[in-house]
Amino acid sequence: MDDKYALTPQTILTEAQALEDTIQAHRRALHRDPETGPHLPRTTAYVADALRNMGYEPKEICDSGLIAQIRGRDTGRCILLRADMDALQVVEKTDLPFRSENGAMHACGHDMHTAMLLGAAQLLRDHQDRLEGTVKLVFQPDEEGFTGAKAMLAAGVLTDPAPQAALALHVNSGTPSGLVLCGRGTFMAGCTLFRVTVAGVGCHGAMPETGVDPIDIATRIYLALQELVSREVPAKSPAVVTVGRFQSGEAPNIIPQTAVLEGTIRTFDRDLSARLLRRIEELASGIAGAFRGSAAVEELASAPPLRNDPALVDRMGDRAAELFGSKAVFRMDEGGMGSEDFASYTYELPCAYLLLGAGTAQEDPRYGKPMHNERVVFNEDVLPLGAALHTWCALDWLAHP
Repeated sequence: MDDKYALTPQTILTEAQALEDTIQAHRRALHRDPETGPHLPRTTAYVADALRNMGYEPKEICDSGLIAQIRGRDTGRCILLRADMDALQVVEKTDLPFRSENGAMHACGHDMHTAMLLGAAQLLRDHQDRLEGTVKLVFQPDEEGFTGAKAMLAAGVLTDPAPQAALALHVNSGTPSGLVLCGRGTFMAGCTLFRVTVAGVGCHGAMPETGVDPIDIATRIYLALQELVSREVPAKSPAVVTVGRFQSGEAPNIIPQTAVLEGTIRTFDRDLSARLLRRIEELASGIAGAFRGSAAVEELASAPPLRNDPALVDRMGDRAAELFGSKAVFRMDEGGMGSEDFASYTYELPCAYLLLGAGTAQEDPRYGKPMHNERVVFNEDVLPLGAALHTWCALDWLAHP
């Protein structure tokens, strides 16, 4: 960029803070009316309208998957900025005046992410003449179900033009507000969602000998799954198998026909995840057969381990330090067992997935609840920080490839 027109990180941060009310309004509108899964018609319409009002021409490339582009000087360079838009099937129990009352909730902060990227869209529009290439803005459905990223990749999100780098931000409850966590390498676990359906023979509870109890079988399968990690996975290979849903029956005096278990496999190794799923199939089938029933195992969805590009993460961390100060950036080489479907992008091009602290209980008793909790509250003060970080990272990366 010509020095005469060069921007500073302080300029971008100041401009982002001036947009705080607008970004906050976007966040609250989205929070009040959350939608879940791969089909988000109201959310998509809201985001598309907001982008059009800024002068963009958003395009829906798959169901509820939006992209918009802003081009500066034609350099052939392109960076992708991504936000997820879906909520969770959680009944909100906060006291926020803009809380959701439709049975769903943005309990993972995706409304924050969408609002921050809309803020960045405005900042980038304001400085379009400084762009040394193209920024591709991506608004994605169904991160929680692990189908959104794959759907957008299949729809050609990485073409016309093809980005050479991608950035995504995620707010993190329980981390000090504004602290940017930069994880190098494999930063998040892969996750496989599975379902075990046990078939038995229904009968009256007074005569269990006339039926085959699927609850009894499913309970034995559940207990057997607890042995997989402790006895079949090396201690130095992180792995978690969790069953979060166990459903069967409708009456206390009737042995039902079926029982269903649903859960997750989380590892940092795709081969290990596949092996654990095969073992779940073997255990479920063997145990069910031993007790006169049968069992079927399905893979519902999956996301691979998230692999951050170390050099790109360090570079984006440097940009965060320029914006917020070096003490606001924490770099690490180990991640956690949480999962994120942005991981699918990380196998296609260099990516940086950063966490942005959104409050602790020490800052405010309302903050710091676990993600996905019905009472989680995020500090809205970080909204302009996320918008500034998206913007400054994109401007710098395009100018200095």
